[in-house]
Amino acid sequence: MIKYFSLTAGEGILQNDIKIVPENIIWVDLIAATKEEKIYVESIFKVELFTKQEIEEIETSSKYVETEGEIGININFIKTDDDHLRNEAVSFIINGNILITQRDLEFRAFDDTYKKLKTHKVYDGDDIYILLLDTRIDYDADLIESVTARINAVSNDILLDRIYNQDMLINVAKLQNKIIVIRENIVEKQRIISAMMKSKLFPKEDYEVMAIMLSDISSLLDHTNFNFERLEYLQNTFLGLIDMEQNKVIKLFTVLTVIFMPPTLIASMYGMNFKFMPELNYHFGYPLALIMMLGSSMLTLWFFKRKKWI
Repeated sequence: MIKYFSLTAGEGILQNDIKIVPENIIWVDLIAATKEEKIYVESIFKVELFTKQEIEEIETSSKYVETEGEIGININFIKTDDDHLRNEAVSFIINGNILITQRDLEFRAFDDTYKKLKTHKVYDGDDIYILLLDTRIDYDADLIESVTARINAVSNDILLDRIYNQDMLINVAKLQNKIIVIRENIVEKQRIISAMMKSKLFPKEDYEVMAIMLSDISSLLDHTNFNFERLEYLQNTFLGLIDMEQNKVIKLFTVLTVIFMPPTLIASMYGMNFKFMPELNYHFGYPLALIMMLGSSMLTLWFFKRKKWI
């Protein structure tokens, strides 16, 4: 599928017939485009689109490529699926006044940008690319706020409600994974925008906007680092509290074992089968043995309490 944005029309135009090209195009958006659609765009706009392998390259040199009159950028956008975040590659080509984007999926940032184009004045593909990145940064901020709210909820569950179970530890690990995905995505944008500011092809009037975006990104990175540290603290606190609960159980069993050791010793002594054991002939031998066992247990318990071991 191909979407065009034309200055003449002033809005995004969805074209099902790829042979129809509106005038004054400044944005061509390819969404899960077919081979025929890609070939058509390449022939009309005299560009070479990225291959799937080039889009998925992870080397920094493949993320930003600048040639005479053209800029190629590969950057990841975050996709949310069932409380799971993942990075999906999107490519951008800025050729003259035209921006060409390639993507396989729908993204909220693109949908919001299409809406903004109705109210924001844009004059070329550079402006749309800047608007897309700015929208993406706002979405990152929303994601971080959402994760922060989840961290606060988990913190209350652990510290206030004292919920110590496997699910809680898994929730902390999931939140850590989300923060890692968001941080990787933000750092990548930081590198791309830094490279853009060194470019001779971007208009000078865009530099101030890019500097503000870098400042916003720096703030988001500080927030993600803070959240990751909070999660590490919660994880350590959770494991520490689990250890304390386990120690209480072990301590209880240890105390019970020690309390029953003296009675066991007395019972084992009088359970020996020797011929000459005077106590066996005592009329009150059996109740005396029970009293001795009970007394030894109570004495041990009193000693533990006095030492404040229990």
